[in-house]
Amino acid sequence: MASIDTGGDSGQKKGPGVKKAKKLSTRVDMTPMVDLGFLLITFFVFTATMNEPTTLDLNMPKDIKDQKEQTEVKESGVLSVMLGKDDVVYYYEGKLKEDGSNFKSTDFKGIRDIIVNKRKEVMGRYVRDPECEAKMAKDKKPLSNCADKDFVVIIKPTKDATYKNTVDILDEMTINQVRTYAMVKIFDQEYELIKKTEEFNKAGIK
Repeated sequence: MASIDTGGDSGQKKGPGVKKAKKLSTRVDMTPMVDLGFLLITFFVFTATMNEPTTLDLNMPKDIKDQKEQTEVKESGVLSVMLGKDDVVYYYEGKLKEDGSNFKSTDFKGIRDIIVNKRKEVMGRYVRDPECEAKMAKDKKPLSNCADKDFVVIIKPTKDATYKNTVDILDEMTINQVRTYAMVKIFDQEYELIKKTEEFNKAGIK
């Protein structure tokens, strides 16, 4: 709102019979503008959406004790991946042999090639499943999903692995289009092989 203030005499004489002119000035009242500003601030505070923390969705397998309810997978299509310290990745295909002869190590660059080659190998052995292919066609999904179901990656982080290692290996699952994977607890035999491998590498024994 604005108001008009009247000033005093200008100090000039206009002659006899002439009234003296009054000096006029305006003043703007900023109180309504301040009230409006606070109302706008309050509105934006209550209507704004706060930034939500970015999280990684990870579905852990259920602990099912009944063997009849457990999901069966082909041993030839399983790739077990273990995360050690210093960004070292250990792996073996199928079932771990008693002598540990199929237990190997690599890095995150090498594990990508291993995943890609293993996936191609499993898909090359795929036997057509008309029921699965019909379901994929009905759901408008790639028929390759039927072959991918036989390829399973088991991820087993050790206590020496970092959070970054876990995120990196999960990213590899997405990059290489691994349809079925799970994160489980590492076995004692596997952890012992990792420790022995670290001791051999430290001593310079290959």
